[in-house]
Amino acid sequence: MVRAELVFVPSPGLGHLLSTVQMAKLLVDRDHRVSITLLIMKPPHESHSAIDNRTRSLADSMAGRFRFVHLPDIDPITETNPSKIRDLCIESYKPHVKEAIGQLTESDSGPDSPRLAGLVVDMFCTTMIDVANELRVPSYVFFTSGAAFLGLMLHLQRLQDEHGINSTEFRDSDTELDFPNFTNPLPAKVLPTAYLVKEAAPAYIGHARRFRETKGIFVNTFAELERHVLKSLVDDSIPPVYPVGPILNLTRSTGGTGPSNGSETMKWLDSQPDSSVVFLCFGSRGSFDADAVREFATALERCGHRFLWSLRQPPPKGKVGPPRDYANPMEILPEGFLDRTVEIGKVIGWAPQVDILAHPAVGGFVSHCGWNSTLESLWFGVPIAGLPLYAEQQFNVFEMVVELDLAFEIKMEYRRDVRMKSETTVTAEEIERGIRRVMEPDSEQRKKVKEMSEKSQKALDEGGSSCSSLRRLIDDIFNNMPR
Repeated sequence: MVRAELVFVPSPGLGHLLSTVQMAKLLVDRDHRVSITLLIMKPPHESHSAIDNRTRSLADSMAGRFRFVHLPDIDPITETNPSKIRDLCIESYKPHVKEAIGQLTESDSGPDSPRLAGLVVDMFCTTMIDVANELRVPSYVFFTSGAAFLGLMLHLQRLQDEHGINSTEFRDSDTELDFPNFTNPLPAKVLPTAYLVKEAAPAYIGHARRFRETKGIFVNTFAELERHVLKSLVDDSIPPVYPVGPILNLTRSTGGTGPSNGSETMKWLDSQPDSSVVFLCFGSRGSFDADAVREFATALERCGHRFLWSLRQPPPKGKVGPPRDYANPMEILPEGFLDRTVEIGKVIGWAPQVDILAHPAVGGFVSHCGWNSTLESLWFGVPIAGLPLYAEQQFNVFEMVVELDLAFEIKMEYRRDVRMKSETTVTAEEIERGIRRVMEPDSEQRKKVKEMSEKSQKALDEGGSSCSSLRRLIDDIFNNMPR
């Protein structure tokens, strides 16, 4: 029996690592001939502890056909430009990746050992395609966002290379683009920040250029959600695209820290009526300044809906890092807000998002529309009111609101990204309007989200669209194996 070993190279950091683990688990669960090795890079300016602890627990819970290999440290990154730090870090790891794969193939040289079938590189690790080429094995891309963003990356790369159109020209523009993957024109104002910043755009164009060199692209989506986009990606210049999602980490966690930990939050939700609570949460990097916090507080008081608000403190000015919980939320909230809303609301720090979205009391989700959060909301049938912050989130909101009619807009072009060196604002009126709309009990969007929830879960069942796509992917991996 021929056995295949795939080596995954996720981007540094927990977010991409966890999605990669779920993708790898799908492959191992689907076919007993497949084995997986994940090569772990330490994120720049971060300690080993969080990654080590999480991968150790993951390794303990995974099947024997999983291996986690921590790569050696690289020299410190002295670059301060956030657009370049990640790329420099990944580039520096190339020799370690090549050496680690060499050691794996030496140790797996027995007659019954799996054969190296290829490298699966994260969407931001395309420089590792060079390693696959040197080893003369196929390369694949694991694309952690949706098919529409993949289409956008390929489209903007083609505009640059074939027509000389630079995406940074669209910054501060009211232009509407003819985007072939959508049925609606795409406003330039919702393009991802990286494509509007001259320091970042070339790297993204380069990633898309290299996608075309691979044997296939695994995408975290499902056919029923992005059917039109996926059809438009069937093109001789694009490798086969395999929609294998939704790839979600649905493990429940009621850990949390601080005075408002996860278990207290869930007890509070248990006491609320079904579909009565609007949940506000903005991801692992989501935080707001004092002015925006006041606008949110004003909107929540005005609309009067029950609410659960994950409120987090930005890093100190001029510092890069994740947000932290407030020791005392009263220091940032309007005076008396907590007293006035004590009967209808709860303000917490870190939030166990999966647990909360799964709770029957939650009827709406005010979110940044990161792709994982978007898929989670669809899985649990909770409609979103989108307020994007950074990355491709503006684009995600446009897709969900305008293209698919599955969400509501608070402010589509809102951004909190230091690279733009300008800042939009959001008003209490805009937030209140979004909350009122997302909490409407009989809206057409709510019905569509419930229908899409059922489709998202059926996609992964035996015979479902993503299950079938995964089977085609595994067949192609074996067919592409070096002889």
